[in-house]
This record gives sequence, C-alpha cells and structure tokens, in this order.
Amino acid sequence: MDYFSYQVAPRWYRLYYVLTLALNVVLVALCVIAATVPHLHYWQTTLDFSTTTAALSGVYIAYSLSIYWILQKRSVPMATLVCSMLLALVILSGLSRTEASHGMLLYIVLWVADEIFIGFYGIPLLLGTILLTCVYILLESNFMLNVVSHYDWALLGATIMAGIGGYFLWRQRFMNQEVQAVNKLSGMLKNNQEQSEILIQSLADGVIVFGTDGKISLMNPAAAKMTEWPVNEAVGVDVQLVVKLAQENGSPLTEGNNPFALVLSKNEHTSQTLTLSGRDGKKQIISLLVSPVTARAGEAPTGAVAVMRDVSDQHAAEQQRGEFISTASHEMRTPVAAIEGYLALALNEKVSTIDSRARGYLEKAHTSTEHLGKLFQDLLTSSKAEDGRLSNHPAVVEMGAFMQQLTDDLKFAAEKKGLFAEFVIGASDTIDATNKDAAAQHVVKPLYYVEVDPDRMREVITNLFDNACKYTEAGKISIGLTGNGEVVQIYVRDTGAGIPADDIPHLFQKFYRVDNSATRTIGGTGLGLFICRKIVELYRGRIWVESELGKGSTFFINLPRLSTQRAQTLQLAETAAAQPLGAVPTNAVPQTAPPQAPTATAGQA
Repeated sequence: MDYFSYQVAPRWYRLYYVLTLALNVVLVALCVIAATVPHLHYWQTTLDFSTTTAALSGVYIAYSLSIYWILQKRSVPMATLVCSMLLALVILSGLSRTEASHGMLLYIVLWVADEIFIGFYGIPLLLGTILLTCVYILLESNFMLNVVSHYDWALLGATIMAGIGGYFLWRQRFMNQEVQAVNKLSGMLKNNQEQSEILIQSLADGVIVFGTDGKISLMNPAAAKMTEWPVNEAVGVDVQLVVKLAQENGSPLTEGNNPFALVLSKNEHTSQTLTLSGRDGKKQIISLLVSPVTARAGEAPTGAVAVMRDVSDQHAAEQQRGEFISTASHEMRTPVAAIEGYLALALNEKVSTIDSRARGYLEKAHTSTEHLGKLFQDLLTSSKAEDGRLSNHPAVVEMGAFMQQLTDDLKFAAEKKGLFAEFVIGASDTIDATNKDAAAQHVVKPLYYVEVDPDRMREVITNLFDNACKYTEAGKISIGLTGNGEVVQIYVRDTGAGIPADDIPHLFQKFYRVDNSATRTIGGTGLGLFICRKIVELYRGRIWVESELGKGSTFFINLPRLSTQRAQTLQLAETAAAQPLGAVPTNAVPQTAPPQAPTATAGQA
C-alpha cells in the first residue's frame, strides 16, 4: 500500500495541518509569555514552556509555512506525515522535561490526540508510534521496568487505545474506499508491469517497441546486442537508423518494402527474413516479425512491436543442405539420363530385338527412370529457387497470345484422359478449339502485358495444368486470363475432388503433399507448387488456391500489369539491346491503344 497516497478525504489532512500549526503557534506564544512575564517563570519548569520547546515549535512553524507547500504539490499525505513527526518531537520533548503532574497530563493529552489523527495512515504507522512510545519509556527509566512511573504506563496505554480507536474511526467513517481501490489496482498494475519488463528483458529474442513517429521507446538487451546499440543510446532514436536492414541476399531494401514503415501504413503485421547490419559492421540473418499496436481493433496503430531472432546458423545450415542437394541432383542427372537413353535404345525395335515380356519390364524401368529424372530436376530447381540462383530472363509478354498458345499445347494431355480443356479470356469470353476462329472475328481481346520470363511462366502453368489433369477424373479444365488496371490474373480451374481446408495453408510449402488415397496413388515429390510459388514471387506476384471438397479447385496467379506505354518502352529497349550497334530498332508493340481491361471478379484480383 502506498502511504503517500490519500487514505482519507483531503480535507482531513488540511484540518490536521491547521490544528497542529495553531497548537505550535500557541506553544511559542506561551513560551514567550513565560519568559517575559516575571510571575509566570514557573511555567518554564513545570510546563516546559522553555526555549527548547519554543525552538522545536518554531521549526515546526517554519516547515509548515515553507517546505510543506512544496511537498504537498507532490503528495499532501507525505507533507502531513512530516508535520506529525515534528509534532511528536515537540510533545515528547515537553513530556520528558516537565516536572509537574498537570504538565505531564497536558502533553499526554496532546500525544493521544495526535495518535488519533495518525490513525488515518493505517496500522504500520500506528505501530511505529507505539514503538516510539516504548523507546521513550525505556530511555526515561534507564531500561529498568521496575522504576517506570505511572504516567509512563498511562502514556503507553493511552497510546495503544488511541491508536486502535483512531484506526477504526478513520476506517469505518472517513476512509476513502475509492482511493484505496485505486491504490490496490495501481499496485497490481505496477506488479504486472514489472513482471512484463522482467520477461521482456530476459527474452533471448530481440524486442523493440517504437511509436508512430518511428522513435524507439523500449529495447531489451537481446536487441541491443544484435544491433550493437546500447539501450540508453537507442531509446529515442529512429528505429530504421538502429535496425539497419537489407534483403536476405544483401541487396538494399526499397523504400516501399521496409517492414517498419509497412506495418504503420497498412496496420497489419509482417514477417520477413532479412540481413541485419550492426552498428559496428556485424552482419547476421534475422527472422523479423513486426506487429502493430492498437488501442482497439480497426483503429490506427499507436505504435508497433518488432521481434528479431538470429537465424544465421539455420540459414548457413540450409545453404549447406541446398548446396548438397544441388550438387547431388546435378551429378545424378547424368547417369540417370544415360540409363534413360540406353532404355530408349533397348525399346527401339530398329536397334534391338526383345520379347514382349522383357519389353514390359523395360517400359516400367523407363517410366521409373523418367520419374527419377523429374525428381532430380525438381530438387535442383527448388534448391536454386531458395538461394536465388534460379535462372531468370524477364521480358515483356502479352499474356493473351502466350496463354492461348500454351493452352493449345497442353490440351492434348487433357484429351488423353477424356477431359475437356478451354481457354477463357476477360470476364466472359470463352475460346475453345471449336469456336476460336469465329470468336476472334467478333471479340476484341484486351492486351495484358507483364514482365516475366516466358519459360518460367510456362513451367508454372504447365505444372498447375498437369496437377489438374492428375486429380480430375471427369469434367473440364479451364485456363483463364483476366485483370484490371493494376493486375493480370491467371487461373487454372478443375472439376476434380478438391482440397481439404486444413491442407490449403500448407499447400505451397516444400515437400508438402495432401495425404489421401488419391495422392498416394498418383504420387509426386511435393516440390511442384513450392517451385511455382518461388517463380511467381520472382515477379512480385502472388499465387493461391481456392477449393472445396467435391467441387474442384482453382489456382490463381496475380502479376503486376504493365501499361501499354511502359510495355512499348521496355520492348524498344529489349529490341535495341538485341540488335547490332547502329541498327534501327523496330517497334513490336501496336501503336493503337488497346481496349481497357475488364475489372477482375471479386475474390480474384
């Protein structure tokens, strides 16, 4: 409990102050009268209206008229408590020096009255005054209880009774219960804050709290060690100056990708793996999670909390694993390719003669070898995608023509299984093998320009299409293209069995496969969708799936759309770079402005 907070209403502290100040003024006046009036000199010895009493009361008055008013601005109870301590000195001094019984009685009455008022401070201070009384009595009797006077025993008994009575008087009638509740709550909050601070300070992960102005308000020792900034120097400094970040591969962050600015502007958490440069030049790979702090859901953030974890060792281990997988996959592809070639020669009737039974064995071996080669290729591609070594040659691609040609190439795989394949462009235009020429005469198709590597995008669409064929027993597979002014959207929709909702969040993780009878029968590496995600992310795109069991699945890809003017500029640059020095580049992009793209349907763009 805080004894420097209000235990009773403030008016009782003010009343005590006025009464004790008046008492000491009277005592000083009586001491002056006793010293100046000849026939009242006996007051100085019988009632101790002496110079000592006047000096102590004078100290009390000086305090009450000066220092008291300074202390009471901070805490009235604390200022009043000093008053009661000074008054105790005045009373005990008078009690020890007076010789007359009626003089001792006067000071005992004053002491008891003061004890009643001290009751509003609670039991601990009351016990302190009782202890002070006991010490006074022991000093008066030279620590010999058999010579303690009746007045001293009366003083102790009166002190105890007055203290108990005063405590219950203030507690039952005047104690400020609301203030007591607030004090209790404040103590609980203080304890919780201390516990939270201890937890934050003891965390192995770095924790930084900063406001909307970007200034750091709290940083734990782990964050100080990682950033190489002392806590006392970092507090109040902009977080981006203390936590210097770069991409995982060391390239600088663009202004729009800084996680601290993103969290405050978008009011949503972000998680990234980045490179942290310390104040003294130390570099480490960290996993950074930044979350906004809001008073209520939906409101603008009042600040943010950043949690950093050093993952340099894990990153190094992953790089070693990736290099091993890359090297092993590359080395194994050569003998597998040789085996596949020899099996193909063995199956060639013009090269070798084998019976039907041996041919069956060789065909199975050839199929398994192709599967093994695909596995090594996927391992090699996924390893390169993780460490940024994936070959990438982006160029301006008009996705309408690109997707039309790709669909024409892929549809034969669907037809082998009895599935219908179609290409859908825009909001409602459907073009298939039977009406393609007629539709081209009546429909003006929008031009969807993106900057991607066409070989990589072909790999992504082919992978999605092959998966759709594998897991669709009957129906159709639709490859769609739509978009708006900012986004080009591609989707691959099937009428297959669908994907369980619990598996969807993990579908694009490395080696993850949906565990059901269909997937166990069909087989696979669990790398295809992971590679698709990595390729799409190369072009600042996004890939996701929407699915419902029994109703099929739709895989969506969003890519940033290029304006016609931007596409023309990039294509001119590509053409100029490809031609010999001095040659005049040609413009491959039509000069007529294309029709506006339709707005992507809800849930797609």
